[in-house]
Amino acid sequence: MSDYIIKKPDVFSLDLILDCGQAFRWKKEGNIYSGVAFGKYLELEEKEDKLVFYNTKESDFENIWRRYFDYDTDYRAIINSYDDTYLKKAVSDFEGIRILRQEPWETLCSFIISQNNNIPRIKAIIDRLCSSFGEREGKSYTFPGAEKIANLKEDDLAPLRAGFRNKYIIDAARKVAGGEIDFRKIADSDIETGREELKKIKGVGDKVADCTLLYGFYKIDAFPKDVWVKRIITELYPDGLPSCIKKSRGIAQQYLFHWRRNIDWNQTSLLTKTP
Repeated sequence: MSDYIIKKPDVFSLDLILDCGQAFRWKKEGNIYSGVAFGKYLELEEKEDKLVFYNTKESDFENIWRRYFDYDTDYRAIINSYDDTYLKKAVSDFEGIRILRQEPWETLCSFIISQNNNIPRIKAIIDRLCSSFGEREGKSYTFPGAEKIANLKEDDLAPLRAGFRNKYIIDAARKVAGGEIDFRKIADSDIETGREELKKIKGVGDKVADCTLLYGFYKIDAFPKDVWVKRIITELYPDGLPSCIKKSRGIAQQYLFHWRRNIDWNQTSLLTKTP
């Protein structure tokens, strides 16, 4: 199998996309990222204005990776529509973020694990989940399906060291595998309906539900609020979010989230300015 090389789209940074807190299974060695999505192992590298998909057929790019990396969305038009001072700064500092179109079950399970957790520990728990219950794929493992996890007991998940989250993972798997949580219905529903469906799962609140809707169902107007985003709203938008982000609030949120986590807040002069 040969490598597939394609021109990089505008507004695209592999480092930012895969390390901005929306996905937890990508690993970087040197300049090459490796990971598994939709049951397919991939090694990928960004080279100037090109993307190199190693050992990848064109059909795999067209059928899996084009959609996964949201390749055809015009992010330039989206970010150019943001006329808010803070958001302009976030985009300027970290241009290249895109929303991945991930598998709904993996996204749901991953963000259940993310609760009250830090990113290195989240990644470690998910690695153990996949190596314990997934299938070998390339140099990694697939994400185990809901049907497989639904047949386990909480004690079976003890080696993951996920603590209280084990019971939530099992409950989510059983409700998804049993059809009580219908992903097709959620995909076809508005954000509010989808959120309420997902909250039928034990331990799933607004934040986990909205992360699932944004990253797993590509509902780009979903606006997950974790600790960092709540700080952003308190510090920058006490009177409400800017109207310019309507219909793409999830994309704006990702830029603001990554920006707020990675700047020296005490050194920025923006806090003294009115957007």
